[in-house]
Amino acid sequence: MKTSQKLLASAVAASTIALAAVAPVANAEVSGSVGVASSYLWRGIDLGAGEGTPAVSGDLSYSESGFYTGIWGSSGDTTGGTEYDLYLGYGGEAGDFSYDVSVWSYQYPTAGNSVGVEASNDIGDLMEAVVSVGYGPVSISYYHGLQDLEDYYYINASASFGAFGVALGVHEDDMMHLDLSYAYNDNLSFTISQVVDDVDGGYDDDTNFVVSYSLPLGE
Repeated sequence: MKTSQKLLASAVAASTIALAAVAPVANAEVSGSVGVASSYLWRGIDLGAGEGTPAVSGDLSYSESGFYTGIWGSSGDTTGGTEYDLYLGYGGEAGDFSYDVSVWSYQYPTAGNSVGVEASNDIGDLMEAVVSVGYGPVSISYYHGLQDLEDYYYINASASFGAFGVALGVHEDDMMHLDLSYAYNDNLSFTISQVVDDVDGGYDDDTNFVVSYSLPLGE
């Protein structure tokens, strides 16, 4: 696994699901949610290091006239420790066409303090820029690292069919994963993720199965 990917894989970056959760609205709005998942699945990688570590997360966002900003946090990363992300973006729709541009800053206040993790492994603060476009149920997102991650990129193409979804993600040139998901209702969802191509052989190829439950705040 490349150095930049080691940094991001031990930290948590934004996901397509996170972007959808903060979709902008025409009028000013404050929203939030809390959630729990059986493990922290990030772009085809189990950040719980295969230990079945559950993840508790939450977010709070503000949006107005297409612009949005907020904070998202989670546990469940056995290397990076507790994480919180700050984001700022703009998005909108034109008929069936949708678009979104955002910048994310990932903060890891407890990195290097976890049991079995040396302080030299402190991953510090990371940033990414994300551009997403969609047409109807199909979308594609491009993630590019900033600061110390200029060589890192990730591409995710996804489509939804009612309650079912499929996504194909590619890390730079050396790993590809396929995710299949099912939303039982607005709160409960299931995801199966499998590495389908690993050029360098540096990823765990076990099938990941994740159960997630989220609850909006203030409703």
